[in-house]
Amino acid sequence: MTTAPIHIPTAAGSGSAATDAFRENRGQRGAATTDQQRIDTFARDVLGRIHEAIREHHLTYPEYTAVKKWLIEVGENGEWPLFLDVFVEHVVEDVVNSGRRGSKGTIEGPYYLPGQAELPATCTLPMRSDEKGDPLVLDGQVRAVDGTPLGGATVDIWLADDDGYYSGFAPDIPAGNLRGVVTADGEGRFAIRAIQPAPYEIPKDGSVGQLIAAAGWHAWRPAHIHVMVSAPGYRTLTTQLYFRGGEWLDSDVAQATKPELILDPRPGADGVLVSTYDFVLDPEQ
Repeated sequence: MTTAPIHIPTAAGSGSAATDAFRENRGQRGAATTDQQRIDTFARDVLGRIHEAIREHHLTYPEYTAVKKWLIEVGENGEWPLFLDVFVEHVVEDVVNSGRRGSKGTIEGPYYLPGQAELPATCTLPMRSDEKGDPLVLDGQVRAVDGTPLGGATVDIWLADDDGYYSGFAPDIPAGNLRGVVTADGEGRFAIRAIQPAPYEIPKDGSVGQLIAAAGWHAWRPAHIHVMVSAPGYRTLTTQLYFRGGEWLDSDVAQATKPELILDPRPGADGVLVSTYDFVLDPEQ
């Protein structure tokens, strides 16, 4: 019997998929500011700090040429979503959510895909019949900051598989695998069966990987579950849930971990790991 080959996702392939997803959905996720004064101020500040770094570190022309070449390759490979979401987004998230009173948010990352299967409050995410990984149930409740249960709230959830790969961004994984949009019950409760995902390295065979190797960094992200929780009249919460004792929690390449987002799964009555986490939403401003 011949075993079908497993195709490892490449940086170019993942980057292209992330770029396509961003272009398709950016109009649905809010428009950028068009305030000319704000753009002028921010652009001058960023450029000024780049100029300052060049002077401070005495950048040479060969180094400048290498930077230019690298920037071109990042664009050609479609890796800008990967680079920005790994190295920049965590600061944007901190600024945007600094006044949030409810649950902690963190980065969305480059692997979100909208329009996934709509599922009831108690459900199993779409997965392969032979899906690897330890079964895991994530349950909890969606509430407002005043404690009001938010019945009918949606929990858009996505996670990597036991090999650290996301559907839609890696070959050989069925579309929609380990993704779903769950509607909580009348009391805002949900119970989602999936697997415990694996840690993974961000793609290293492209331009972002070249930067990581040249700087002597590691490329690992700790195991995590992505969620985007929403309810009418409340601010959408985008966050990630991690696992106590997991590798790379203290040195996440994306700098997205927070103590408040750590799960502590325990075996349930049937031996399946269960982790409870409640999401608390802020009212719209």
